[in-house]
Amino acid sequence: MTDRISVKGLRARGRHGVLAAERELGQEFVVDATLFLDTAPAAAGDDLTKTVHYGELAQDLVKVVEGEPVNLIETLAQRLADVCLAREQVLSAEVSVHKPAAPIPLPFDDVVVTITRSRG
Repeated sequence: MTDRISVKGLRARGRHGVLAAERELGQEFVVDATLFLDTAPAAAGDDLTKTVHYGELAQDLVKVVEGEPVNLIETLAQRLADVCLAREQVLSAEVSVHKPAAPIPLPFDDVVVTITRSRG
């Protein structure tokens, strides 16, 4: 059995995309990350060191979004999943990257790429 810790709706400005304007102007990205882990050891001892500090996780995810630009949000999602899996307690992670201001010349609500990665 695995437990979950989720951070949803994390917002950060990034310069990701294939178009020059996306790289130049940047835009807001929204990240949802769900970590799968066993929280029982942390709960048993009320010990933060035996779980994932979601505040620190959120800061690390934002650094990735605000960091080096990539063409694809698939690549961004992979980098974010790597940040999640770098925590030793995490068995797997599901990461969604929302690009609500994607350059689509039609009415739309959101563009989302969701990936699931496991410690391998």
